[in-house]
Amino acid sequence: MSLAILYSRALSGMDAPLVSVEVHLSNGLPSFTIVGLPETEVRESKDRVRAALQNARFKFPIQRIIVNLAPADLPKESGRFDLPIALGILAASGQIPSSQLNQYEWVGELSLNGQLRPIRGALAMTHGASLTGRSFVLPQQNASEAALVKGIVVYPVSSLLQICAHLLGQQPLQPCDGEPAVANENEMRYPDMGDVKGQAQAKRALEIAAAGGHSLLMIGPPGTGKSMLAKRMPGILPSMTEQEALESAAIQSLGGGRFDLANWKRRPFRAPHHTASAVALVGGGSIPRPGEISLAMHGILFLDELPEFERRVLEVLREPLESGHITISRAAQRADFPAKFQLIAAMNPCPCGYLGHYAGKCRCTPDQIARYRGKLSGPLLDRIDIQIEVPALPQQDMLRPQRSEASHVIRSRVELARQHQLARQNKPNAELAVQEIETYCALTKEGSNLLEQAMTRLNISARAFHRILKLARTISDLSGNDAILGAHVAEAIQYRRMDRN
Repeated sequence: MSLAILYSRALSGMDAPLVSVEVHLSNGLPSFTIVGLPETEVRESKDRVRAALQNARFKFPIQRIIVNLAPADLPKESGRFDLPIALGILAASGQIPSSQLNQYEWVGELSLNGQLRPIRGALAMTHGASLTGRSFVLPQQNASEAALVKGIVVYPVSSLLQICAHLLGQQPLQPCDGEPAVANENEMRYPDMGDVKGQAQAKRALEIAAAGGHSLLMIGPPGTGKSMLAKRMPGILPSMTEQEALESAAIQSLGGGRFDLANWKRRPFRAPHHTASAVALVGGGSIPRPGEISLAMHGILFLDELPEFERRVLEVLREPLESGHITISRAAQRADFPAKFQLIAAMNPCPCGYLGHYAGKCRCTPDQIARYRGKLSGPLLDRIDIQIEVPALPQQDMLRPQRSEASHVIRSRVELARQHQLARQNKPNAELAVQEIETYCALTKEGSNLLEQAMTRLNISARAFHRILKLARTISDLSGNDAILGAHVAEAIQYRRMDRN
């Protein structure tokens, strides 16, 4: 048979569309052509496949070889098509049987000696294959993450010869057996909140942010513990569900190659440097890949020294903070990535950093302070739910031995509040839409009067008004109340520091 058809997977954002690999051999001058919008990595597979077949002691056909990757309008990238192309050539030339090829989907990059190298996006592709009922064959190094997908038979392989022996009936492949060995949730070690001295208000703000999924900005002099607090935020977040863990693992598999099973159900913590570009944050490239906001899926995106980021870089965060996803459009294709992250940011109060320090070291002029804070736009600050001061601790407090609440104690309260939210509205408070706010965030008369006064005196925007309501709802949930009291509204207003400047 001079024609062989196999199935593989491409990557388009979070999707893994099916690709038919059609290999045709015909008479004529020897040539090897790949069509179907292949990128450079796919075009280079001709040399890898040729060398792999020859080094595996197969006969490379001296014929006209045409490989079609369908659909033709879908860009194809990376070396994952090496394996189906090589098997297609062997089947079309009669060196292996073709009767079983359509029962599997194949991905894998070939080395020159016929061994298989790992590929990225294994989770997304395995999930796509699970919907078709076909088994999935992929490199051994990707087997552990692929096995996280339920309802599919996964065959890990290490070489081209191993697959050929299976197809020839000589040595059947062994599927992944049982659940992959993932880290136990109790064995996960996060930095402990008990290590932080003082800063009771900041810890309270982090607890509220964790309970409701709110974004947070900390403003304070250097060395007051802003970064230390941010790094302890994942340890007080609620446990990840199976669905959240799978989504987070899939996006990490797309972005950086293989997913480490040690991070299963571990909240991501991404902290890009302030020199990061807009593309690094939101994703992009000729073949769009996820950026930091997507890699922080269901976890924390920490931006330290917030005003040091370029303003145009920070502005790209505005839409994802509202919508929870990012759409990257290019001339050839469009990709959608999820971006459900919690933004935790930190900044100094002035250029020298010591405005408000008890030692009185700041010498910045009002104009310098205004220019420094003007690096952050009003629309961006409006989207940050909690804005608090983290003051410098007096020396006597630093020298006094003290122990704060441990992370697991705070986390127990956070999980209880989050359970209330999921039972009531099936989502965290931070994700409530406008109509849902009216339904679930009704105020008492006292709270309504207090908020009305705050809007008049502080000139609060409509967006900030809704965010105060969601904050008050979270504070009420933490206190175990169904009603939002005046005290809850008052505390929520106190967390809008930049509105009071």
